[in-house]
Amino acid sequence: MFLKGFKEKSNQKFINKLIDSRKAGLSSKKIESVGILVNLSEFDDFETLRIFYESLKINPNKIKIVGFTEDKDLVESSIELLYSEKQIGWKGKIKNNELISFINTNFDVLVSFYKKDNLELNLVTALSKANFKVGLSNYDERLHDLILDVYTNNFEVFKNEFIKYLTILKKL
Repeated sequence: MFLKGFKEKSNQKFINKLIDSRKAGLSSKKIESVGILVNLSEFDDFETLRIFYESLKINPNKIKIVGFTEDKDLVESSIELLYSEKQIGWKGKIKNNELISFINTNFDVLVSFYKKDNLELNLVTALSKANFKVGLSNYDERLHDLILDVYTNNFEVFKNEFIKYLTILKKL
């Protein structure tokens, strides 16, 4: 328990360093690829997410979804890409090769589809090489380029807001 606190502090310091060094740039390039980061304790319907983004004419092969769970056993048994705090080490070290691949993908948009503040999700958001980051959580506004203040259980409202703002930004 004592070491867990130090590990969390180490990772938060690493996140702050990543955010401070990030240079956000807004391009008018249309969305062709999307990465989605989900907290399974808030939303676990991956298929609904896929259907929504496919309806926006995004190629299914360009949609990647990663889920965070606190259940370490679920990570091993799931067909989806899941991770837990066990795959996160000190100073932001990622111990999962599939998660590293997700982070290093230059998505046109990363959607951080979680509302509750979560260090492990914030770390992956901060590490992501995505060009534009959309989030629901406003605990640390520096993580995202666009924040939609919507709860995960209001998916219809999220869809409408996402479409509205990304149309305004000429990304859809």
